[in-house]
Amino acid sequence: MTSLALGPAAGTRLGRINPVAQLAAIVVVTVVLLTSLDVVTPAVVVAAELCLLPAAGLTAPRVLWRRTWPLLLGAGSVALVNVLLSADATAPAGVALGLRVVGLALPGVLLVATTDPVRLADALTLHWHVSTRFAFGALAALRLVPLLVGEFEAVRLARRARGIEARTPWARARLFAGIGFALLVGAVRRGSRLATAMDARGFDSGIARTNARGSQLRARDALFVAGTVAVCAVAICASVLAGAWHPLLGG
Repeated sequence: MTSLALGPAAGTRLGRINPVAQLAAIVVVTVVLLTSLDVVTPAVVVAAELCLLPAAGLTAPRVLWRRTWPLLLGAGSVALVNVLLSADATAPAGVALGLRVVGLALPGVLLVATTDPVRLADALTLHWHVSTRFAFGALAALRLVPLLVGEFEAVRLARRARGIEARTPWARARLFAGIGFALLVGAVRRGSRLATAMDARGFDSGIARTNARGSQLRARDALFVAGTVAVCAVAICASVLAGAWHPLLGG
């Protein structure tokens, strides 16, 4: 299972941070990591992100693995492919790319692991004035992810009961593609019914909607964003002092 399928953990310290503050911090980290090509900057940023794991309730190795295995697999694949296929790539360059992938994706894992999608939708509509049609449509999609995972397991077990079982890597790939196509068709049909139901309830009426729960920005939210900026500044300074700073433009 992925982080989306597992849903948020309740009562975490990181979960007290307003979702839009977490998104603002993610934007800062993304800009810094996408504009630097060295290994020191992402290493410092990833180290800081790992320090947030206890605040997100991700201390148990089993739980951490279930939420991050797609991220680790993707980072390892990016590093390996670039080292093997690039003529001028080296092992440190591959490590830098892998760390950059982890640094870019781990904040999203932390956000999903600590934030209720309802709080996220409320914060986006109230603070960033995101369209309610988009925000609550995204909320509905997030709510359906666990259902999609459950359907995947049900289809897999049903095919296995009928004797359709993969014994080779190629057969597993074909079986996975078949299940994925079946789920895609079902998701499209469910999405169409959900969109019709939402429109019937006035989500596309054009009338301004009120919010029953509300969303407040507090001092700790500003401190969280400021701390993210400070960590990124330290990462860049450490890279410059180490002589490894390599900006994307002009380096």
